Parts: sequence; structure tokens; C-alpha cells
Amino acid sequence: MDMTGEHRIAAPREEVWAALNDPDVLRVCIPGCQELEQTDDGRLSAVVVQKIGPVKAKFKGEVELVNVVPPESYTIQGEGKGGVAGFAKGAADVALAEEDGETVLTYSVHAQVGGKLAQLGNRLINSTSKKLANTFFDTFSDHLNGSDAPDEE
Repeated sequence: MDMTGEHRIAAPREEVWAALNDPDVLRVCIPGCQELEQTDDGRLSAVVVQKIGPVKAKFKGEVELVNVVPPESYTIQGEGKGGVAGFAKGAADVALAEEDGETVLTYSVHAQVGGKLAQLGNRLINSTSKKLANTFFDTFSDHLNGSDAPDEE
């Protein structure tokens, strides 16, 4: 599966960069995220529950950031295992650019799925992935703009 996208975020690039590197922010913004912790070696360990078509699974995995160029870009790569549902592994190149007082975030993802997930077909997996990415970026933008945080006054 390959997927690309671009999102405009109404915040300065340094603020977006900091939030993209903050496990507490990511935990709130990743759909289905139950746990997200930074490990001693700088990786992130996660537990995420997702339903893709008829398959619901709890994925456990780790991701790491490589090719880091603050506050411009990085590659996030990792793998998650969902038991009998299968696995997902891949990488995403993420780049941030400033434009008209906003941040333009672009990404390019290459991922593989196996097990029951692979049997669902590319169309369902691709549409679910796009929906999850849009949900993440909507929540992320709302978080940066303070509209999701009634307890942070």
C-alpha cells in the first residue's frame, strides 16, 4: 500500500514539529491508541486498536524516527502485530514547510499488511488508511489550536 497526502496546519512549523515529537500529543491524536510510550532507546512503543472492515485487532508494535532533520523532516518506520488479524509494517516520510504563517505537512507512506488483513483487499485497506490519516490530522490540528482541550484552560 502506498499513500501520499498534504495537510495545512494553522500553527508555526516549530510548534508542529514539537507536537509531532511529543508522545502525549500523539497518544491523544492517533485513532484507537491505547498506549504510547517512549522507550529508553528513543523508540516509541504503542498499542492501537483498529477495526478494518470485519477485522478488529489490537496491534502492538514499535516505531522509530530516522533521517531526522529538525524542524523539517523525518522518516517514521515500524511494525505492528495484531495476532491472528495479521501485521502491518512500513515507513512514512514526513516533511514540514512554512507557507503564509501556516505549516504544510506532506507525507508519503509505503506499508505492507499480512494475515487476515491482507485478505480484505487493497481497496478497503486503502480507504480505511486514508480515513485514519484524515482523522489523525483533524485531531492533531484541533489539538494545536486548543479546541480539543477543555481541561487546559
